[in-house]
Amino acid sequence: MTSPEQHDRPDPGGADALLIRLLRQLSVESSRFSDMFGEAHGLHRTDLNALAVVMDAARHGDRMSPGTLAAALHLSPSATTSALDRLEANGHLRRGRDPEDRRKIELDMTDKARAVGHGFFAPLAVEFAERWRDFGPEERETIARFLTASIEATVKVRSELHRED
Repeated sequence: MTSPEQHDRPDPGGADALLIRLLRQLSVESSRFSDMFGEAHGLHRTDLNALAVVMDAARHGDRMSPGTLAAALHLSPSATTSALDRLEANGHLRRGRDPEDRRKIELDMTDKARAVGHGFFAPLAVEFAERWRDFGPEERETIARFLTASIEATVKVRSELHRED
């Protein structure tokens, strides 16, 4: 029998190891899939990450500036400018003036980026839906909590390691 304290500790050789391995495999496969998209459209991994951050900010109703993007991706100003230049040149992103403060730059995804992304990633969404169809609402809630906790743990440790640099 395990005590509550033992239950709270990671189990590197058991169920936790399986979950960690599966998350790692999902991360690798997702990266490979994204790399295929990037190669097909002349985009670097940083460009794809930038588009994802801008898209997520827009989905939440937040405005994204180059400085905010740089901080989110942990990029230097010059690396951020290079990524934005590539994305703008490929027609995936626009830099415009903030309507409330014309001194500020605001980033927006283009309709082209949305269409190209949808065309490539929609088949994956369909396949996900097919694979997930037998999960009930309670299971989906548990999976969402698991993924959210995993993302939060990753962000926490990344932030702690970043502070040590």
